Amino acid sequence: MDWRFSQRALRFQPNIFNVLKDLKGERLTRGEWVCDLSVGTPDFPVAEHIRKAAAQAALDAESYKYALGDLPELTQAVQGWYARRYGVSLAESEIMGVYGSQEGIAHIALTLCDPGDVVLVPNPCYPIFEYGPYLNGAEIAYYPLDEQSGYLPDLAAIDEETARRAKMMIVSFPANPVGAVAPRAFYDDLVAFARRHEICIVHDNAYSEIIFDGAEGISFLSVPGAMEVGVEFNSLSKTYNLTGARLSFLLGNRAIIERFRALRTQIDYGLFLVAQRAAIAALNGPQEGVQAQRAEYQRRRDALCHGLTAAGWDVPDAKGTMFVWARTPHGWEDDEAFVQELFARTGVLCTPGSAFASLGRGHVRFALVRPAEDLAACVERVQKSGLI
Repeated sequence: MDWRFSQRALRFQPNIFNVLKDLKGERLTRGEWVCDLSVGTPDFPVAEHIRKAAAQAALDAESYKYALGDLPELTQAVQGWYARRYGVSLAESEIMGVYGSQEGIAHIALTLCDPGDVVLVPNPCYPIFEYGPYLNGAEIAYYPLDEQSGYLPDLAAIDEETARRAKMMIVSFPANPVGAVAPRAFYDDLVAFARRHEICIVHDNAYSEIIFDGAEGISFLSVPGAMEVGVEFNSLSKTYNLTGARLSFLLGNRAIIERFRALRTQIDYGLFLVAQRAAIAALNGPQEGVQAQRAEYQRRRDALCHGLTAAGWDVPDAKGTMFVWARTPHGWEDDEAFVQELFARTGVLCTPGSAFASLGRGHVRFALVRPAEDLAACVERVQKSGLI
């Protein structure tokens, strides 16, 4: 049968990470060396106390029933963590669990936007920032992030008519893929901008604990007035290496969370109870491992960025996240072709910047998911490749 697929479905091609996975598989089949720096999956082990909590919960037959919401102990753990970490006081009605920030961002526009409503989205950006609102029928309006401004949005440069029509704005710092962080003054301006144009801010804070060089990790909700104009996603995936558990929270404006929660009752029966018990242990348990992990990510960043820059490829230091963002070397305009040639010559696999919207073209993203010693070996291979 000749199926007539929706125009929405036809827009999507295989995810870039699936394409890169196939390239990697072919090289491994030939027995050749590979250093995969494409996907942001942490290589650190989950802390033992978290695994023990999950294991104990997994032996309880009650854990396999519908959760139908967040455990009270989980809500309390989130409240305690946000109070300790950011000085932010959250009511129970201002917290809800979701199956990872990616899933939450994929659906949040269903709560805020009707078809044709405008959503402001960064460019470059993590793909779900644009695909989520698009799948919800919203119109995407991009605001540029560029190196000259430190990848901070120029709020004053956003077209007045576009801002007037916008219902929602997605902001994310520390920022994937560009590795930037935002100062507190920017968030003050963002709250004022949202108030002036009656826009809901959706802040993705998935990399809140991966910040470098003593920079301040800021929650949007810690800024005066933020709770009135928006919400924040915060994830356990990168902080506690729980990527497969799909644990994230939406926090902030209670009216938005109440409406989102009501919508989700039609498609969701709550986070897996085993995962909830793991999250409670993570949030309430010792945090020294988070600090040690941050220091190791910075060591990795230095090995890669300083090494490649010394070799002749200008790769700026990331300020946060587990990613490094750089322009392709001189003479390489096509980032996808460069990534494939780099992999063919060196076995080093990274992600083409064009996977992160139009302004990502001519860039690449490296994930800091291998030890510093491995990254030094990558630098040596790139230096000998003749590509820089």
